[in-house]
Amino acid sequence: MKQKALVYNEKIEKVLGNIQKVMIGKEDVAILSLSALLAQGHVLLEDVPGVGKTMLVRTLAKSLDCDFKRIQFTPDLLPSDVTGISIYNPKELEFEFRGGPILGNIVLADEINRTSPKTQSSLLEGMEEKSITVDGKTIPLKQPFFVMATQNPIEYEGTYPLPEAQLDRFILKLNMGYPSMQQELEMLERTSRNHPIEQIAPVMTRDELVQIQQEVMDVYVERNVQQYIVNIVANTRNRKEIFLGVSPRGSIALMKIAKAYAYIHGRDFVLPDDIKYLAPFVLSHRIILHSEARYDGKTNEEIVAAIVKDTFVPIRKDFG
Repeated sequence: MKQKALVYNEKIEKVLGNIQKVMIGKEDVAILSLSALLAQGHVLLEDVPGVGKTMLVRTLAKSLDCDFKRIQFTPDLLPSDVTGISIYNPKELEFEFRGGPILGNIVLADEINRTSPKTQSSLLEGMEEKSITVDGKTIPLKQPFFVMATQNPIEYEGTYPLPEAQLDRFILKLNMGYPSMQQELEMLERTSRNHPIEQIAPVMTRDELVQIQQEVMDVYVERNVQQYIVNIVANTRNRKEIFLGVSPRGSIALMKIAKAYAYIHGRDFVLPDDIKYLAPFVLSHRIILHSEARYDGKTNEEIVAAIVKDTFVPIRKDFG
């Protein structure tokens, strides 16, 4: 890679190091989350309360010296509580726009499935278009812009499942999982006096992050690897267990995050192994299973893993 990219990769190692100080045993989740950020995508974290979802986002924001905003989604939350509102100023005799939390750099959308579909959709334009529309005016969002949403998979009473259109906007869907007993013991040791997040200092500026995002776009994806992505996605559309397959947006998302994943690992090219590893995280939430498959106890992740296993892997000496 170019020398500049290598310098920035040292900074990426520092960001991951900060996350490991706070999150014990979650290196894979940290790398995937950072990959999504570098790919200019967004992440949906689905897991039980108390496993560190909020801590992960806060640590990422502090490490990158970014403007962090948190939206606590509740049933009575309004779209204007997310995007902002225009308020009349009697002195100036005109309306002034007061921006909402979506105007931050890194936005935590906490328990997103607890608010109404109308409020959920207020995130859609920002996540896809990098701008919002208020009172007929288009307002560009700050760059970088990254949404990490959380939802609780256990309590469904009073929740609103995310519509397919919104799920498709998330480049990744991740689960944190419980720590091991040894990891939880170490967690108690680290938090016995002060929480490690209080010691986290910025290791990368916003301008450097934007520069890295631009460099990630230049990571090379060989034609055979592109075909591999297309083949995997196409196979989701003719699998008997799947009612609705992955759209072309899923193909693009898989390629984009594979570039970021390769960059983090110090490569300026994508390997087929990157695609194999990332496919379940990128594609599982983009498919809908037939009711028969669900009744048989099959999961989206299992079906996508089977598709990846059955899809021919391109082999070239260039991949070494």
